[in-house]
Amino acid sequence: MNGINIFLCYLLAVNLAGFLLFGMDKSRARRHRWRIPEKTLFAVALLGGSLGCLAGMYGFRHKTRHRSFVLGIPVILVLQCVLVLFLFRQGLL
Repeated sequence: MNGINIFLCYLLAVNLAGFLLFGMDKSRARRHRWRIPEKTLFAVALLGGSLGCLAGMYGFRHKTRHRSFVLGIPVILVLQCVLVLFLFRQGLL
């Protein structure tokens, strides 16, 4: 496996994790159970799972009333896209 394939597999895994974490947290919120900390949700987004987190946020209608998530997750996604574009143009990806 070359570097780009490993990178794409990583992105797939971390985005799937972000999506599933939002679903799990929504389910736990409905049942008044122990919740996933917000800093964990943001950490997954920062580690490359921002698209999955965004999809989970709106797919499960979870955290959509929290300004920090409504603004923060898209900002993280845009910054990550800019970073990937920069790395691609530099020939590092």
